[in-house]
Amino acid sequence: MTSPLAGKRVVVTRERPGELGAMLEARGATVVHVPLIEIREPDDGGERFRRELAGLRNFDWLVVTSVPGAERVGRAAADTRRVSLAAVGSATARVLADLAGRPVDLLPSTQRAAALADLLIERCHGVRSRMFVAQADRAEPTLVDRLIEAGHDVTACVAYRTVLLRPDASTVADADALVLASGSSAQAWADAFGRRTPPVVVAIGPTTSAVAEKVGLQISSVATDSSLAGLLAELERSF
Repeated sequence: MTSPLAGKRVVVTRERPGELGAMLEARGATVVHVPLIEIREPDDGGERFRRELAGLRNFDWLVVTSVPGAERVGRAAADTRRVSLAAVGSATARVLADLAGRPVDLLPSTQRAAALADLLIERCHGVRSRMFVAQADRAEPTLVDRLIEAGHDVTACVAYRTVLLRPDASTVADADALVLASGSSAQAWADAFGRRTPPVVVAIGPTTSAVAEKVGLQISSVATDSSLAGLLAELERSF
């Protein structure tokens, strides 16, 4: 059966189209790749992150909230097999598992930071655990705050920073849809293009939607399942 996305021009704002772009193309969409975020080293060149990561063997859990974060900690996880692995989303989990050479131990069914925090707290059964959280400089505090409130010893480290880009508006002039896979992409879109969007705008989850609405973007719909598959399914429903 032909997908409703066949022939549609869909804007992807990630630094790399990756899995999302491939899924869109498989449904017959034309991917309009307009990077709005560039991944760079932390302000200190990653010195603190490397120093903390060198002591990973002293932690009980390694918690990763994004694909770039997984790329930066995966090999350390391979060398420190006693540390349990947790990831916020399926794409992040796949990258982390590939680099670590072992499965991720914890992945919430709802791919949001709050859900991961709740699942970690449940898994630890009230036992105080040491947790290393690798995240972006713009990461929301929800995950770390909940873990600390639950009594865990949390070391949150900036693994990378995101720099907002400003592409020319002509690159998205004839697009049919925009998919927003993170709050930072919503912020970056507003910074680059203001409130102007394609006719259909789909957010991957409520956190992303909240950021989009805060910066003045009109969201058409929000994925019920906060995953790439859920995002694509919601985009198809929108057409």
